[in-house]
Amino acid sequence: MTIDKTRRSCIKSILSMAVGIPVVVTLPQTAFAGIAKVYTRKSDNKALNGYDSVAYFKQNKPVEGLEKFQTQYNGADWYFSSQENRDEFIASPESFAPQYGGYCAFSVAQGKVIKGDPELWAIEANKLYLNYNKGAHRLWLKRVEKMISKGDKNWPRLLG
Repeated sequence: MTIDKTRRSCIKSILSMAVGIPVVVTLPQTAFAGIAKVYTRKSDNKALNGYDSVAYFKQNKPVEGLEKFQTQYNGADWYFSSQENRDEFIASPESFAPQYGGYCAFSVAQGKVIKGDPELWAIEANKLYLNYNKGAHRLWLKRVEKMISKGDKNWPRLLG
């Protein structure tokens, strides 16, 4: 029997409240295969939905990349708005790729994995973080240091 994520989360919450013990639902390792690909849509293989990850740092905003300035990294296609940004990324992809594989930083801090939205972002300590909706983004920004600390602790466990 398969239980979708929403039902699994509800069951987990109910059991946790009833028994008073946190229930951990472990997802199979295959759920995180290629985690470093960074949030790609099912219909294509564009990291960050085609946004230029270097532009967040240089232009302080999301900028759509162009097909003529693309590269592959960790199994995903990365798009850039200029050859210069593409070259910078190739020289140091870890410096520009979003944290937590592009998943929502707020959710990771809560011990969950939800796809991040490239338009809801922040740079902290020279690292790019995404969130999945405006509410999560606001909450994350209110407690950035605590959220990063919790996210950094949770991330290895969430990887399996």
